[in-house]
Amino acid sequence: MTRAPFTIGVVAGEASGDLLGAHLIKALRGRLPQARFTGIGGPRMQAAGMEVLVPMEKLAVRGYVEVLRHYLEILGIRRRLAAHFLEHPPALFVGVDAPDFNLDLEVKLKSAGIPTAHFVSPSIWAWRGNRIGKIRRAVSRMLVLFPFEAPLLERGGVPATYTGHPLAEMLAEVPGRAAMREQLRLPAAAKVIALLPGSRVSEIAQMADLFLETAAQIAAGAPDVQFLVPLVSRPTRELFEAALYRRQGGALNLTVLFGHAHDAMAAADVVLAASGTATLEAALLGRPVVIAYRMPRLSWWMMRNRGYLPYVGLPNILAGEFIVPEFLQDEATPENLAQAVLNLLFDGTVRSRLETRFAALARELRQDSAERIAAALIPLIRNGAAP
Repeated sequence: MTRAPFTIGVVAGEASGDLLGAHLIKALRGRLPQARFTGIGGPRMQAAGMEVLVPMEKLAVRGYVEVLRHYLEILGIRRRLAAHFLEHPPALFVGVDAPDFNLDLEVKLKSAGIPTAHFVSPSIWAWRGNRIGKIRRAVSRMLVLFPFEAPLLERGGVPATYTGHPLAEMLAEVPGRAAMREQLRLPAAAKVIALLPGSRVSEIAQMADLFLETAAQIAAGAPDVQFLVPLVSRPTRELFEAALYRRQGGALNLTVLFGHAHDAMAAADVVLAASGTATLEAALLGRPVVIAYRMPRLSWWMMRNRGYLPYVGLPNILAGEFIVPEFLQDEATPENLAQAVLNLLFDGTVRSRLETRFAALARELRQDSAERIAAALIPLIRNGAAP
């Protein structure tokens, strides 16, 4: 192995990408200790040794309308990043999720001769299947989290490697419910609900009031219930606490946590989560989950007919059927969400059945992902920088 240092560019755009990006950096650094990582990432990627050129929060927007509001700023970031990597070519560039940002960047870099990979496939199996041509132009190899994705991409002419989901390995180490309640100083017999309204500021703006009103209705049906609300950043925490402050009605037995999402879910009986990675995390931890999502009406109107699967939650997509309830947009009301949570809270048979399904899902996704990531990416690194 050469001792010469070289650079690997990495870009992630949100909290889930930060976690996966940190895992990828550690996987490569274990084989390539001389590699330097630079690009866009969050605190986990920084802790793994990455030099951050742009704060990750600049990319953390979702929905057509929200992206349009920040379009010029995001476009400027992508142009500056492309110029940086073209002037200082990395031995490899890896985009972590964030396909609307990363695919265009990858097309430019690949056309300049820079090897490119993408970690987390765009959801061509759920919607926007017309992306496959762009993906072929953008990436030298796609790393996918779910076993059914690789054959779909390969049929579209995109080289793909199934890595398994790093979360399935990470979350296997999380203590069980009793141990986590002791750690969080919660009564062993308490009824505990974890509320996860989202990781982006735009999501908290849409979901905070909904989740608080839902919590109030749950508390009316289960007066001794305790709520845990983990939030990933200071801006999201401040926005949620502002919603809590202006809320009318009785006090809630609610604790806001800074981070510790996995701890909150592990301690909970039931999880109420905004659609996204948190729903998969709940399933991998064996916790029944109710899925909710709202977005601005114009974004919803533009997106509502783009999908062809009847569900959006990752547990349901992976199961191929509705195994956990989903409530989207106008169906995401406090009444619907509270009833679904209470049904799970008081039905031990359903919870047990879900835990069995989730355990099977976790086993399927639990691969040696670090080894698979390294084996897929190291051959792409150019200029003899790696063996």
